[in-house]
Amino acid sequence: MTDRPGGAGHRRVSEDERDTAVRRLQEAYTEGHVTHEEMDGLLHQVLTATTRGELASALTSLPEEAAGATSTIAVVSGRILRRGAWRVPRILRVESALGRVRLDLSRAVIEHPVVDIELRLGTGGARITVPRDAIVDVEDLRTGWKDPLYTTRRRSRPGGPTIRISGTLGLGRLKIRHARR
Repeated sequence: MTDRPGGAGHRRVSEDERDTAVRRLQEAYTEGHVTHEEMDGLLHQVLTATTRGELASALTSLPEEAAGATSTIAVVSGRILRRGAWRVPRILRVESALGRVRLDLSRAVIEHPVVDIELRLGTGGARITVPRDAIVDVEDLRTGWKDPLYTTRRRSRPGGPTIRISGTLGLGRLKIRHARR
């Protein structure tokens, strides 16, 4: 299966994506999944990759990330609410046919430099509060009714997590805001 030009595999690699790939390589090496020679070659591929597709092909021989790295929250109808000190997985899938979604990451424990939130929402809006220093990417989100409401912060301290929001949003609107404190 080849990506069409301009698809996700042809997008330029961000520094956070490259850092995450290097971390995965280091973990695979320390766990004995790759030899020293393989590590050198894969590290060269990761550091010279310019597109997401090239980066992904460098990581295909690695084992999948730990099972705890992906979680799914699903409900047919009703409300999804996460707030306070909760542990955010590397990939969070949120699925709801009818209802509202409220994710507050401002006090959450975020252990990964990049967090992917995949939304699969039918009817109902979503509100996501991100940490003050977070960088938000909504490039891969498809909406059926209204565009997301998000204003990029003018000043952001370095070192915050990157929150990538993707998926589909049917009838409803996504509102993203940075925490005030």
